[in-house]
Parts: sequence; structure tokens; C-alpha cells
Amino acid sequence: MGFNCGIVGLPNVGKSTLFNALTATAAAQAENFPFCTIEPNVGRVALPDARLDQIAKIAASAKTVPTQLEFVDIAGLVKGASQGEGLGNQFLGNIRETDAVIHVLRCFEDPDVVHVDGSVDPIRDAEVIETELMLADLESLEGQVSSLAKKARSGDKEFKAQFDLAERVKAALDDGKPARSVSVSEDERRIFKMLQLLTSKPILYVCNVAEDEAATGNEWTQKVEAMAAEQGARMVVICASIESEIAQLDSEDERNEFLETMGLEEAGLNKIIREGYKLLGLQTYFTAGPKEARAWTVRIGAQAPEAAGCIHTDFEKGFIKAEVIAFDDFTGLGGEQGAKDAGKMRQEGKEYVVADGDVILFRFNV
Repeated sequence: MGFNCGIVGLPNVGKSTLFNALTATAAAQAENFPFCTIEPNVGRVALPDARLDQIAKIAASAKTVPTQLEFVDIAGLVKGASQGEGLGNQFLGNIRETDAVIHVLRCFEDPDVVHVDGSVDPIRDAEVIETELMLADLESLEGQVSSLAKKARSGDKEFKAQFDLAERVKAALDDGKPARSVSVSEDERRIFKMLQLLTSKPILYVCNVAEDEAATGNEWTQKVEAMAAEQGARMVVICASIESEIAQLDSEDERNEFLETMGLEEAGLNKIIREGYKLLGLQTYFTAGPKEARAWTVRIGAQAPEAAGCIHTDFEKGFIKAEVIAFDDFTGLGGEQGAKDAGKMRQEGKEYVVADGDVILFRFNV
């Protein structure tokens, strides 16, 4: 499973600077004028995980392969985007394809960087973007509800369920509430996802602050934190310009030294990844051998066959069993053989729920 986030926000809030830092590329233009991103940019970045290096060292793996995270830099949305204003409207479809939304909010004052609305107010900015996404969802739903209403009259239970859910979501949107505010049962989740609504996606608010406020935040970030808590969303504070500088440093030692001088414990990228994982309910398991040690991303609650399917669909189809070692046992007992000798390698079947950090060898037959 990948991790796919659309980076959204008003023009000139630091989206493209953050994107460049995240992917350590110059793929997106980061210039001081609106709409500098004229097409969605996609970048992939490795998920930093110290556990993978520990496992590789113990297993004497020739190489390590971290899991990949994908970020999509969407053009700056503006008020009226759902009606075709600016360039944002043509990229709403790209947001639909993502798993989550990273909403970058400007929380810094700088007279040299023009704000599209003339002043800094991240709460207002968040509401502008949310409103545009809700309007786009309403337009999308109106057509779906009309079509589903006709199909539901046939008495088909599936279409009736789809129609009922679509009606509930539309009522919430009409009331100025995002689709994710609607309570959805486990049975309805598949139908809910089929609606492909922009405001159904979980949100991570990223507060972009000035360099001297990266460690402490400011009054704006406190207000965003309160807003996120009220919505059940998540938030992090970063300085995109600092992240850009970190991305240009070659070694881990240089990066750590730079972070220390800035009074920061870790890079903003790590915070975004960690919060993103929590947001999407993801976790990591590992495979290890002499050729490579590899990290895999799977949803929390996934059973062993589903985890095996992350490697290859044949692994899931022909699943026989999983030989599992907990991360602490693998590292504490010197690897696979030590864990075996200590009776810490377990043979698990199809019902096993994978735990974060598991080191797994799958047995399968096709």
C-alpha cells in the first residue's frame, strides 16, 4: 500500500516549496506569484525508518528498500475554483485520486510574499479551500443522487443503500459540513468511497511558519490546532524554507547539526509522515534476507494474507502461513536464527492481524 497525499492550499502559502523539500527535486516551480504550478507534480520520497537499518544490519542484507510515499502538488486553489476561477478547478480531479489531503496554511508574515487575499489568516484560508471542495462535491453529488434515485425505485437493495447514503451526505454538504462529518457504518464504507468526494478525505493541516517560529509555533498555529481538534483532523508546524535547506544537505550528520542549531528535534518531513500514518491508519512490517531488507506499508488491522498481497497478489492468493518475529525479538535476539532458538518465531495463519514492526516470511503456493 502506498501513501498518496494531495498538497493543497491558496497560492503563495508554501506548497511548492514544501513539495520540493519533500521530494528533494526542483520539479515544481516555487516562485513568488500565484499559479506558478501549472500542472500537478507527483513526487515520491522514501519513508525514513531507523528500524529498517537495524534489521538490515542484523540480517546482513546487501541493500535496504524503504517504503515509498507519494505527494501530489496541486495548483493553488482560490475562491471560486469550483466555478472555474483561477487554475485550481482543473486539478480538483487530481485530489479525488489521493488518499488524504495535506492542507498547507500560511502562518507567517512577510511583506515580500504577496498573499492572494491581502492579509494572513489561516482559519479564513482553510474555510475558503473547504468551501470550494464542498461546492465541487455538491455539484458531483447532485448528478449521482438523481441517477441513484431512479435506480433505487427498482427495489434493488444495493442502489437503495447507495441512494440513502448519498442523500445523507448531500444534506450535510447543504448544511455547510464536509462529507467526512457524516457517520458511516462499516457496511457503507465501500459505497462512501465510490462517491469519490473531495471532502471525504482525511486532512492534515500543515502550518507553514517563519524560521524563528519553527520550534515554538505562534498564535496562528494555536488557532489551527484548535480548529483541527474540533474537526478530528491532525496538524503539524513546519517551516518550508528550513525543510528546503535540510533537503540540500548531503549527510545525516549535517542534517542533525543543522536541526540542532535551529532548535528542532526532527525534520518537518518526519512529522508529516508520522501524522500522515496516524491519519490513514497505516503501519509498517518488514521482510529481511541476504539480498535485501524491505519495509512494507499496510493498514492497521490487516490480516496476514492482505499483508502478503502488498508484495505480490500471488502471495495473497496462495497464502499458506506467515512466519512472524516481533521487531524487538528480531533485534534483541540477533535475527531470525536467534529468534527461532528462543522460540520467538511464530507460525501464523490467515486470521493473524499484522502488528507494526513485524518481521515476516510468507509461505505460499500458487
